[in-house]
Formats: sequence, structure tokens, C-alpha cells
Amino acid sequence: MRVTDPESPIPHPAARDTIAAIATAPGAGGVGIVRVSGPRARAIGEAVCGRRLAPRRAHHARFRDEAGVVLDDGIALLFVAPASYTGEDVLELQAHGSPALLEALLARCVRLGARRARPGEFTERAFLEGKLDLAQAEAVADLIAAADLRAARAARRALEGEFSQRVEALAEQVLHVRVHVEAAIDFADEPIETLGGAELADRLQRARDALCALLDAAERGRRLRDGLHAVIVGPPNAGKSSLLNALAGRERAIVTDVAGTTRDLLHEVVRVGGVELTLVDTAGLREGGDAIEREGMRRAREELTRADLAFAVLDARAPETGGDAVREALAGVPQVLWLYNKADLLPAVPADRDDALWVSARTGTGLDRLHARLRALAGGGEAGEGAFTARVRHVEALQRSLTALDEARAQLALERLELAAEALRAAHDALGEITGRVHPDDLLGRIFASFCIGK
Repeated sequence: MRVTDPESPIPHPAARDTIAAIATAPGAGGVGIVRVSGPRARAIGEAVCGRRLAPRRAHHARFRDEAGVVLDDGIALLFVAPASYTGEDVLELQAHGSPALLEALLARCVRLGARRARPGEFTERAFLEGKLDLAQAEAVADLIAAADLRAARAARRALEGEFSQRVEALAEQVLHVRVHVEAAIDFADEPIETLGGAELADRLQRARDALCALLDAAERGRRLRDGLHAVIVGPPNAGKSSLLNALAGRERAIVTDVAGTTRDLLHEVVRVGGVELTLVDTAGLREGGDAIEREGMRRAREELTRADLAFAVLDARAPETGGDAVREALAGVPQVLWLYNKADLLPAVPADRDDALWVSARTGTGLDRLHARLRALAGGGEAGEGAFTARVRHVEALQRSLTALDEARAQLALERLELAAEALRAAHDALGEITGRVHPDDLLGRIFASFCIGK
């Protein structure tokens, strides 16, 4: 069941009250919407408009307060349960976009029996009524927050259920394997091979292959939604801060010829060809330095533990200088791109490699190739048909499911059927967390609290 315990902030569907919020408030001259959902939505709408409202018809109406004074005139729309976004009766009052006017209209709805909605509560109710699963509900927020058309299209595909359908299909595969294993437990005296062990291993391998493919797609979707966390590291005076300024398109970091100028982390969010990057400039890595510089280097190494990508910047004229310290710090970073800076000072620029580019932050040489490489690393070249947005929690759930599947394979090889069945249950439950079929009691509250009010 999706309904949580009595201590949860999420009420049972039958016990829900009526909520109201300003859904959009673009400012004077635009159109603002006050949205109401719940059992009193129709009565509130008819009281405000002073007329009966037919479902799914646009009514021109005058919106009045308790004394009959006209607050505004606009359009009223009524959607009757279950054919609405939330699955409840829903009222939309479209008025002029004055914030003061919309607040007065919202206050009138509250006095008529509604309460002010919590952030994300409309979408939360849609989830609880089965209109959306949890991944689709999160895609609503992703669609609103999309920074470009590519991300918006990917969020739309997630909202339409592309990600959820793949998760559900995979969960069905895991369930079939789990059923087979649990049935075999009743015949524990028989060798696993006589109980269809070869077919079972084949099914489990196919499920694992599908899970790995979905995990790759979800990680690309996560990068598309959140962008890349890229850390710039290298020895002093390799041109790290100059590279940050070149990518940011402005003088964001101080650049001097004095080694150790950058002492602390410097963050800058930039967009490169539709890819959002959180760039972090760090202190140069070297032996020695004063106490402040050593603290800067410690912070640089700590930042690398959170990086999706590291730019390892070396002076192209002497790439071996400081390279060992940088390589040691990069252990564990998922992706590393070596940038040989100051290439404009070389007599001839070498050919790029898969993991290395020759660039010049001063002249811009090679930055177009860097942009193209960044798009590829972020999945920009793969975010076409079929791409969908995903979140960190989705990726983590898929990783837990993969770990559990591998444990199930290991236990099956040892014919420990009870332990294999338990691992398959864990894999299945991890997938269920993505769509909301299985969830910790506090998961929904955390997710919907991140939405804007009115959604």
C-alpha cells in the first residue's frame, strides 16, 4: 500500500481535506491561477463565482468576497474526480496576475473551508490517488526546473512513464526469478540443476544485463538533470584559474604568476553547449606550502571525492612537473580529462587523445574541442530519443538492486536458496522504491517538500 503510518504527514485518501494555493503568479499584466483540490472544491468555486459550475467548461465569472464585492473577473474551470490531475475535484480560478489580488482570492478560498497547500501537495495527492507513480511525480518538478529544451523533453519522457515502464519491466523479471527460487526451496533435497538451474541462471543474467543498461541510462539522466560536478586540479601555475575564467566567460578567479594564489575552493556554474557544469577551482597540488595553502590542498582532495569529473590541468611545456601528485589525488574519480594548458606556447600542438586535450585558456585554442568532449561526457550526444531525467536516489536504488542481484547469483552458485531468495527480495524492493511501490515512511515527505507551492 502507498498509505503511510498515522504519524506520516501524508493523510489517507478518504481523510483528505481541501487545499488551495496560488499556482502561478507571473506579476501584473499576466494571468495568475489559484488552484483548489479536495471535496469542497466545487462548493468553494460556486461560492466565489456566484453561479453553478459545469465540469470541464470554461466559465467567465466575477470573483467576489463575502460582502459581494468583486475582487476580479476571470475564468473558472472545474474538474470532477477522478478525471483531474489530483484525482479529486479540482477548481482553477484564472485571474489577472496581481500578487495582491491573487492573495485576496486565495484568502477567500481559505475562509470558505480550504487550507493553504504544502509544497508539492497537489502532485503528492496525484501520486496517492494512483494518477502518477513516484518517478513520474518527480518528473513534474524536473519539467518545471528544466534549464533548456533538451532537459525539458527528457523530463517530459519521464513524466509520460518511459523510465517507470523500464523499471517495472525489470522488477517483473526479478520477480519471476524470485518466484522460481522460492518454489525451489520446497525441494531443497534436489540439486539446483534438476530444478531448472540453467534456465534460472540465464534469467538472472538477462535481468542483470537489463539493470546495467537502465543504470547507465539513469546516470545519464541524472547528469542531464543535475549537471556535472567538475573539479579543476593540477600543480601551481598550470593555468587552472585561467581555465575556469575561460569556461565561465568572465574573470571569475584571480590569475597571477605567483604560485599558490588560489587558496580556497571557488565554485562557478556554467553551461557549455546545453550541459550544466558546476566548476570548482582548487589550490595547486604540491609538496610543502604554508599552513593556509596546505589546508587549501586538503580541501581540493576532499572535493575530488564528490566529483563526477576532474580536469587535470598540467603545463603543456612541462607536463611531468607535478603530475605525480595530481595522479595520486585522482584515485577514485569516475572520469578524468587531462588538459595540457598553454599549448599556444608549444612549437607544434600534439594530436588529442581520448583522455587528453591540448588547450590554451589564454588564446582559446582547443576550447571548442573541450566543449564537444564535455557534451559527450555528460551524455549530451546520447540525450536524444528515449532519454529521460533521473535523480540521485534513482541511481542509488538501481545500484543497490545490482548489488543484491550479484549477491543472489553468488548464493545460487552455492545452492543457498534461502539466501538467494532474500537477496532477490532486496533487489526487487530497491526497484520498488523508484516508482513508490515500496518506500520508507519518510521518503514521500522528503520528495514532495522540494516542490514549489501550487504543484
